[in-house]
Amino acid sequence: GYSSGGILAYAIAQLLLGRDEAISFIALIDVTLPANLTKISPIQMVRDVVLDSFEPLDDENFEVLEQFARQSSIAQLLEKAQQIGAIPLDRNLHNDVLMYERIARFHEALQAYQVPTLPVEIHQFYATEALFSSRARQAKSSLCPEARSPMRGWDRVLSPDAITAVPIVGDHVTMMSVLENRKALARAISTHLAGVLEKDP
Repeated sequence: GYSSGGILAYAIAQLLLGRDEAISFIALIDVTLPANLTKISPIQMVRDVVLDSFEPLDDENFEVLEQFARQSSIAQLLEKAQQIGAIPLDRNLHNDVLMYERIARFHEALQAYQVPTLPVEIHQFYATEALFSSRARQAKSSLCPEARSPMRGWDRVLSPDAITAVPIVGDHVTMMSVLENRKALARAISTHLAGVLEKDP
């Protein structure tokens, strides 16, 4: 699983183990397990994601959106972004609003999930570069020290011996969006999966 989807993958592993199914391999792709998952509301988290997408804006317009985001819904924020030219005027925002609402619901479920200790090993394919932003992300990154650890906080629920941390070139976004980094990630996953299957045919 990639990003917060990795926590969903872990929950699926929990379900399978509960049905006496064997788990051979869990690959987490830069999945951080924050110590204080409930500190940020799902709506605030989605607002931050929306603001991150406007990173290329000039400072003045970005600040307008940042201020507006504090008291607006996701739909209102997207409409405001469209008004100031951050989103093309001919773009229908309905699907974007639905997508961000789904993300908020997913994160609400994520916050309710108590991550248990399972009798499994995980492979954490972590980004070697920090996700840097001169604006919104920079402030948020300081709130989550787990994001700077190769184990990404999973050593709180699993023994360090159960975690194989594998460095991948790029940051949280470019490890997936840059073709060469994606190829390196695919090779690393294939290599480690093959190694696990050789040990446990």
